[in-house]
Amino acid sequence: MSPAPERHRRRFRVALFAALATALVGTLLLRADGDRADAAPATFVHPGVTVSKAQLDFARGKVNAGTQPWKGAFDRMMASKYADLGRTPKPRAIVECGSYSNPNHGCTDEREDAIAAYTHALAWYVTRDERHARKAIELMDAWSAVIKDHTNSNAPLQTGWAGSSWPKAAEIITYTYPGSWANSGRFATMLRTVYLPDVINGSHSNGNWELSMMEAAVGISVFLEDRASYDKAMATFRTRTAAYVYLASDGDLPKTVPSQNLDTREKVVRYWQGQSTFVTGLSQETCRDFTHTGYGLSAISHIAETSRIQGQDLYGTDVGERLRHGLGFHAKYQLGAAVPSWLCGGSLKLGLGPVTEVGHNALANRLGHAMTNTATLTVQGRPAGSNNLFVAWETLTHGDNPA
Repeated sequence: MSPAPERHRRRFRVALFAALATALVGTLLLRADGDRADAAPATFVHPGVTVSKAQLDFARGKVNAGTQPWKGAFDRMMASKYADLGRTPKPRAIVECGSYSNPNHGCTDEREDAIAAYTHALAWYVTRDERHARKAIELMDAWSAVIKDHTNSNAPLQTGWAGSSWPKAAEIITYTYPGSWANSGRFATMLRTVYLPDVINGSHSNGNWELSMMEAAVGISVFLEDRASYDKAMATFRTRTAAYVYLASDGDLPKTVPSQNLDTREKVVRYWQGQSTFVTGLSQETCRDFTHTGYGLSAISHIAETSRIQGQDLYGTDVGERLRHGLGFHAKYQLGAAVPSWLCGGSLKLGLGPVTEVGHNALANRLGHAMTNTATLTVQGRPAGSNNLFVAWETLTHGDNPA
C-alpha cells in the first residue's frame, strides 16, 4: 500500500487535472440553442443545496403554526435518533466499505453522523435552539478532524452518500447561524480533499452510483463555490440521467454513457438487468429492484432542485421529463398495479423508499403536471422519514412547498 502522503498527492494531481480539463472542455458544452447547458451560476445562492432559505422559511412557518403535514414531519424528525442532542460522533480516519457494506468499518457511522448533522441544522432553523446548531457543528468538526480516506469496493458510493448530506448541513449552518464555527475552513478542506476527488470523475457501475456521486459533487461544489467542479458534475449528471430513465423519444434503445461502450443491443439489454422491452419511465435498474432505482431517482431530483435554486431550472428539460415519468412508472407498481409479463419477467422487487416529495413538488405542484400515481404514493408515505443513507425529512422541506 502506498504511503498516505503519496496517495493524497496523487489525488490532488488528479483533482487539479480534472479541474483544468473541465475549465477547457466546459466552454464547449453547448445546447442546440447556443446556451450553456451546464454552467455554474455567476453568483452561488446560499443556502442552496437541495433546500433554499425560502423553502426553509416556508417549512418553519408551517411547523410553528402547527399545520399538517409539516408539523407531523417535524415531530417525526425530532423523535428520530438523528435529532438526539446527546449523540456522540464516531469519526474514523479510514472508512472501509465493501459490497453491501461488508466489511462495514465506519460506513454506517459516517452516513448517519452526516444525516444527523443535517437533521440538527434543520432543527436549528425551525426552533432557533442553538444547541442544535452547535451539535451540527460538533458532528462536522469531529469528522473533519479525523477522516483521511474511503477504501474498498463501495468507497465511491459511500463517499457519494455521506458527501450528499454534509454540504446540506454546512450550507444551513454557514449561512443562517450567527454563532461561531471556528473550524469551518477545515471542514471545507475535508470536502475538497477527501470527498470531491472520489466522486467527481463518476462511475461505470449501476446508474444510482454515479447519480449519488454527482449529487455529492454538485452539493460540495456549491458549498465550496467551485465553478469548474460544478460544471463537470452537472455535465456528467445530464449524460447519466439520459442513460438512466428511458423515454420513447430515445429510439429503439435507451441512451448510453459513451465511455461505457454499450455499442450493441445485447450489451444494453444486459446492462438494463436483462430487460429487452423499453417503455417510457423504465429505469436502468427497474428489474434489479425498486430500492436502488429509488436511490437514482432521488439523486436526480436533488440535483435538479439544487440547480433550480442556483438559477437553472432543469425541470423543464429532458431531466424533468425523465424524472416525472420515472417516478410515475415506479409509483404505479409500488401502489400494487399488476405486473405484465414483459416487465422484468412479470416479477418486481418493490421498495421505492421516501424519494418522491422533491420531484412531485417541483413537477406537479409548481409545473402543473398530472402525476396521479406519484401524488397518491407521496401522500401515503407522509410524513417521509429517512432512508438512513442520504435521504431525510423531505415532507418537512419540500412537501407542497411553493418556494
